[in-house]
Amino acid sequence: MEPKKDAYGQEVWAFFQKKKSYEIVERDDGFIDLSGGAPAAYFAEFKDWPKIQKQAIKFAKGKVLDIGAGAGRVSLYLQKQGFDVTAIDNSPLAIKVCKKRGVKHARVLPIERINVFKPSTFDTIIMFGNNFGLFGSFKKAKTLLKKLHRITNPNALIIAESNDPYKTDDPVHFAYHKFNKKRGRMSGQLRIRIRFRNYIGDWFDYLLVSKDEMKKILKDTGWRIKKFIDSDNYMYCTIIEKE
Repeated sequence: MEPKKDAYGQEVWAFFQKKKSYEIVERDDGFIDLSGGAPAAYFAEFKDWPKIQKQAIKFAKGKVLDIGAGAGRVSLYLQKQGFDVTAIDNSPLAIKVCKKRGVKHARVLPIERINVFKPSTFDTIIMFGNNFGLFGSFKKAKTLLKKLHRITNPNALIIAESNDPYKTDDPVHFAYHKFNKKRGRMSGQLRIRIRFRNYIGDWFDYLLVSKDEMKKILKDTGWRIKKFIDSDNYMYCTIIEKE
């Protein structure tokens, strides 16, 4: 990734240096969201994690792959618990921050390239911070889930977090759902980019799904739902196991 395109990494790097930082998410329908929790949430200590994440992380076992590691909060927590963790992110600056904060194994790697890992390498895949969304689309999710199946052990788990796009009362979001359906996309298949100061990231797909949609995505991938962990809003965690 070109440095000028790493807007996400720049905001994480700025926060790490104790400089003013924020996150702007731009959607392809013109909707702009100033994320109130970011980037501080990417550095949160365990005591400040959402309750559903605290419950879900208890299922972690063995060798762990932290996908979309950001500033390394999950990797650092698991390291302290004695886990062997590999953190990956497509942002070079985010991985730089991970390393400076003490993550032992961190590398720049987009989710699309997880097949570089050898078969049966990991026991747990972590996708916190709504990172089930990194699967991007229905078709891409199925492809990547099969790749995850290959690089994990027989009893491996995926611990992921998602956002039910239908749990909203905002007419702007409902209009976007219709906009997506007209384009042959899933309702919650966002097309977004990150902006920070004069840095503008590339457009990418980010997938928000309901529980039923997640079940459909998992079908025929070798994975199935083991458990859902609900919050009191639109966020939820899921424990996914091999069939």
